Amino acid sequence: MDQVLCGVPRVVNEKVLVGYETADDAGVYLLNEDTALVQTVDFFTPIVDDPFTFGAIAAANSLSDVYAMGGRPVSALSLVAYPGKQDLEVLREILRGGASKIAEARCVILGGHSVNHDEIMFGYAVTGTVHPKKYWTNAGARAGDALLLTKRLGTGVIATALKRGIVEEAHLAGAVASMLRLNRDAAEALAGLEVHGCTDVTGFGLAGHGREMAVASKVTLEIEAGKVGLLEGALAYAGAGAIAGGLKNNREFAGPDVEFAGGMREDLVNLMFDPQTSGGLLVSLPEADAEMALEKLREARRIGRVIERGEKPIRLV
Repeated sequence: MDQVLCGVPRVVNEKVLVGYETADDAGVYLLNEDTALVQTVDFFTPIVDDPFTFGAIAAANSLSDVYAMGGRPVSALSLVAYPGKQDLEVLREILRGGASKIAEARCVILGGHSVNHDEIMFGYAVTGTVHPKKYWTNAGARAGDALLLTKRLGTGVIATALKRGIVEEAHLAGAVASMLRLNRDAAEALAGLEVHGCTDVTGFGLAGHGREMAVASKVTLEIEAGKVGLLEGALAYAGAGAIAGGLKNNREFAGPDVEFAGGMREDLVNLMFDPQTSGGLLVSLPEADAEMALEKLREARRIGRVIERGEKPIRLV
C-alpha cells in the first residue's frame, strides 16, 4: 500500500491535522477551535465461529482506532459483504453483535452499506471527536520514554489454532475476551497523562505497528520481548506452527527493520509479528506517567523504552 499511495496526488488542506502520511490509526480533521473529527474504517473476515461474537469483535476493532488517537467515538456506519444465498439469520446475529458493542461504546449506528459477495466481511466506518490540541498520534514518541502495551498478544496464533482444530476452549475464551474488550478504559485512564505517542496493535503485529511509530517519530523502540504479555496458550501454538499467512507477511515486511538480540526463541519472535485483532494500545510516555498508567491499568505492561534512532527502527532484546 505504501508503494501505491506514494503515486496518489495529495491535496493540501490546513484543516487536516493528521493524514495518511505517517500510517497513523485514523485521520483527524479540524472543525473549530474546540473540536476535531477522528475518522477511521476497518472490516475483515470472521475470526471466530459464533456470528454474534464475530460482529462484536469487528465493532471493537473498528472503534479501537478512535481510542488510539485519544478520541471519543460518536457515530458509525456498518460495512457488510455477505453471500446472498446464505442463511440471513447468521447475518442478523453478526449485526446484533456489532450493534451491542457500538452501544457499549456509547456510539450510534447511522446506517451502512452492504454488497452481495462470496465471502463474509464485516466492520464499521467510525467517526469520533477530540480536542484539536489533545489528540494522540504515532509520531510523537521521544527518546527516554517508557513503552507500555495495554493488552496481551496472541490472538492471531490462537485464531489459527481454531481454524486447524487444535485450540483449547480455555485459550480461545481468553482470546475472545481480550478481543471483545474495548480500548475505551485504557484511553480514558491515559487521558490525564502526558502521552507522547500512541497506536493500537492490530494487523501488522507489535513489531509492525511499533515500526510505524518509530519511523514516524524518528526514534528506535527497544522492546523487551520477554516482558510482553502473552495470552495463555499463545506461545505453545506459535511453537506448534499455528502461523497464519499474515504473520509471515508481517515478518517479511517489517523484519528487515528489526534488530534481533541473540538467543531469542523463535516462537517468541514470531509472536512479535503476530497479527492482532482488537489488540491493545502501544503507548510512549514519560517515566513518571508510565508508573501512574500501570497503577490504573492492571493488564498493561511496561515492555521497553524509546531510544535515540539507531541502525534500525525496532530493537528486540
